[in-house]
Amino acid sequence: MTALVLLTACGGTGPTGATSDGSGSGRPVTLKNCGRTVTVDSPPRHAVSLDQGSTEILLSLGLADRIAATSTWTDPVMKGLEKEEAKIPRIAENRPSSEKVLAQEPDFVSASFASTLGKGGVAPREQFEDLGVPTYVSPADCTAKDNSGGGDGSRTKPLTMDGVYTEVRELARVFGVPERGDALVARLESRITAATDGIDASGTTLLYWFANSEAPYMAGCCGAPGIITRELGARNAFDDTREEWPQINWETVADRDPDVLVIGDLTRKSQTAESAAKKIAFLESNPATKNMDAVRHKRYVLLSGQAMNPSIRTVEGVERVAAGLRSFGLAG
Repeated sequence: MTALVLLTACGGTGPTGATSDGSGSGRPVTLKNCGRTVTVDSPPRHAVSLDQGSTEILLSLGLADRIAATSTWTDPVMKGLEKEEAKIPRIAENRPSSEKVLAQEPDFVSASFASTLGKGGVAPREQFEDLGVPTYVSPADCTAKDNSGGGDGSRTKPLTMDGVYTEVRELARVFGVPERGDALVARLESRITAATDGIDASGTTLLYWFANSEAPYMAGCCGAPGIITRELGARNAFDDTREEWPQINWETVADRDPDVLVIGDLTRKSQTAESAAKKIAFLESNPATKNMDAVRHKRYVLLSGQAMNPSIRTVEGVERVAAGLRSFGLAG
């Protein structure tokens, strides 16, 4: 009776309708951000948001008219934001060159990941700041996190939604609409409360597969999937690693034999097995995985890439995994 779970996001976090004259009262805004001091003298009017997560926060704050361009998308835009997102030029599906960004004449640049504005990314933050363009990186990607090594970094402490809420509130302050930030956080908190009401998934193990079939990226203990897992009282099959997205061989995955597979359903085309359909086809045909309990019983929950990264859509991840566990009879 178990079945594939693919739910639409509920309770979208679209623009609040709150108003602000954007006059910049309380300016300048000065923030401590990922080890740097960022000062924004007046509310940005021509911002470039370099990652989907950052863009969706700005759209949810009703700031589409102040975004000059965006880039680096893994999924369709969050439900409820389609019309606003369609107005914004996308200068690259993945990371753009710094020249493309500067061609937009930005007065503010935001990113979801430290690597986007680091060595090997779009450009180091210094390059923009030397030109008088303030930059901002999501606190969720640098608080209690070591990004100095290779890969996607590792967590020194488990991530909580506070990092995401801080990003929402700080971006709202930067753009002169702090009341919208508070309202958005309140809605996100309410959705988590509703999704987890009465659920008890203790004893249930989850495995999160983001991308790649040859050397799959599976979630470690303490990033966004860790938030989802803890909110539901479940256990991550790879909670013994603090790496954000370690690459783990399939034999090890099969040995862990999780109860439920949480699968990234991505639309980008930079890795193998990006879509959920390709991931499931692989799981059901690969000798190492086809006899796993979750595969035999088709206990799959599909998530957007954004829900598996620290973002406002991590709330969507809590909702979808909770619904999946209930449908599988694993919610207590």
